[in-house]
Amino acid sequence: MNVAQLVVKCLEHEGVEYIFGVPGEENLDIMDALLDSSIQFIVTRHEASAAFMAGMYGRLTGKPGVCLSTLGPGATNLLTGVANANMDHCPLVAITGQAGLNRQHKESHQYYDLVSVFKPVTKWNVQIKKGEVVPEVVRKAFRVATQEKMGAAHIDLPEDVAATEVGESPLNLMNHTLSEASERVIQQAVRLIEKAKRPLILAGNGIARSRAEDNLRAFVKKTSIPVVHTFMGKGALPYTDDLSLLTAGLVGKDYITCGFTKADVIIAIGFDMAEYPPRSWNPDGAVPIIHIDTQEAETDANYPVELNVLGNIAENLKELSVKAGCTHRNNDWVADVRKAALAELAEYRESDSFPVKPQKIISDVRSVLGKEDILISDVGAHKMWLARLYHTYQPNTCLISNGLASMGVSVPGAIAAKMVHPDRKVVAVCGDGSFQMSSAELETARRLGVPIIILLWRDGGYGLIEWKQLKKFKRSSNIKFGNPDFIQLAKSYGFEAIKITEANQLKPAMEKAISMNKPVLIDCPVDYSENMKLTEKLGDLPC
Repeated sequence: MNVAQLVVKCLEHEGVEYIFGVPGEENLDIMDALLDSSIQFIVTRHEASAAFMAGMYGRLTGKPGVCLSTLGPGATNLLTGVANANMDHCPLVAITGQAGLNRQHKESHQYYDLVSVFKPVTKWNVQIKKGEVVPEVVRKAFRVATQEKMGAAHIDLPEDVAATEVGESPLNLMNHTLSEASERVIQQAVRLIEKAKRPLILAGNGIARSRAEDNLRAFVKKTSIPVVHTFMGKGALPYTDDLSLLTAGLVGKDYITCGFTKADVIIAIGFDMAEYPPRSWNPDGAVPIIHIDTQEAETDANYPVELNVLGNIAENLKELSVKAGCTHRNNDWVADVRKAALAELAEYRESDSFPVKPQKIISDVRSVLGKEDILISDVGAHKMWLARLYHTYQPNTCLISNGLASMGVSVPGAIAAKMVHPDRKVVAVCGDGSFQMSSAELETARRLGVPIIILLWRDGGYGLIEWKQLKKFKRSSNIKFGNPDFIQLAKSYGFEAIKITEANQLKPAMEKAISMNKPVLIDCPVDYSENMKLTEKLGDLPC
C-alpha cells in the first residue's frame, strides 16, 4: 500500500462519502486510489466550486466535506472556497497535491509553499513528509475541523511522498465532548435575565451548528424573550412565532433595530462576530451582553460581555430553561415591529410591475417552497432582500454566506445541498454577476442528475455595489456588464429554462420547475430601483 492509498483508506474510515475536486498531475496517485474506494469523486469545473460544495456539505451534515486540487493554480483556485468555509464555520478538509520534496528547495514549475498560503484561512494545516504520519494527520484534520468553532483543515501531499510504500492503519475515531457551564454560572445568568426589563436574544449560526433550536424554543417559551436572528441564524425560531423579530443585519436602521434600542440586556446565543458587527446594533457599547456559546467572544468595544455561559449550547439552554422562572413580559412592541416587517413582504404580493420587484419575487418563492425546503443565496443585492424578507421555519433552510461572503457560492452549494437532501426542493438564488462566476457547474449538476432550480435575478450589473455607490456618492461607477442569452446557455448545458416576461409568470414558473424534477434555470429580470427606495424608507424610520 502506498501513501495515497493509505490517505484514501483513512478518509473512508472517517466516513467520507464524496470528494469534490479537479484531478491534476500531482494528485495522480490519489485519483488512482479512489478507483478502488467507496468514496465517490465529484469532478467539478473549477476548484473554488469544489470547496464551495464541500463547505455546504459540511454545513448541512456537521461532518467535514472534503475537496481536492492539484498544486499551483489548482490550489490557489481552491483557496477562496476553503476561506469561505472557514469564516462561515463549516467543517471542511482540503487536500492539495504538491511538488515532490526533491524540488521544493528551489524555484520550480507551479510550486508555491501551500502550507504558508493556506495557513491564514484554516484552523490547522500541514504537509505530509513521511508516510507513517498519515493516520495521525488525517485524524487530526477531521478532529480540528469539527471542533467548535468548526472550520477548515488542510493537508498538503507531495507527489513523491504519495507514491512511497507504507504499512500503517487508520486511527480509532473519538467523539467530541463539550463541557457545560457550572451551576454557579447558570444561576448568575438566570439572575441577570430575570432582573432585565427588556432582554433581547440575538440568535446566531452556532445554534444551527449545535442543533440547539429545540432548546432555544423551550427557553423562549419559558421566558417570553423576543428573538432577533442574524442572516446565518435564520430559522432558530419559526418566523410565525409571536416572539420572532425576524432577521437583522442590514446596515443602518431597520424595523428590527428598534428591538436593540429598547433592550437593556442582549443574550447572544451561538453568535459569531463576522455575522453582524456589534457596532451596528450596540453603537455605544452601552448594552451589556450575556454570551452563550462554545467559546469566549472576540474582544470588541461594542460587545461588553457581562457574563460568559460557555460549553454545549443546547445543554446550557436546557439548564437555563429549567432554572428560569416563567415570565410574562409586556411585549406589545414586538407585535408592532412584526406587523410592520411582515407587511413589507405582503405589500407587492399582487404587483404586476415589470421588471419584477424584489418583494414580489420573494413572496412568490416563499409561497411555493415548503418549511423544510432549502434556498441558497449567492452574494449580491438579492442577498440583502432575501435576508430581510425570506422568512423561515427551520435553521439551515435559507443558507446565506455572511463571513467571507464569496460570490459564486450558490450554484455549487445547491448541488451539494441536493446531494445531502435529495428529498427536499433546493433553489439557488443568484444575480447575473455571481451566476457567471460558477455557471460552468451547470454541467456538473446535469451530469450528476441533481434537479436543482436556479432563480436568476437579472439586472445587468453588480447591483449591490451600485446600491452602495448611490447611497454614498449619489452616482454609480463601472458596475454594468453584458450578458449572454441565459436561456440558450442553460439549454446548452442540458437544463430546462424559463424566461420571465411578466410579473405574474414567476410563481407558475416556480411550480412548473418543481413539477419537472429536472435541473431548471429561471431567468427573471429584477427591478433594483427598489434598493434606494428601501434606503430612503429606512432612513426615515422612527423607533
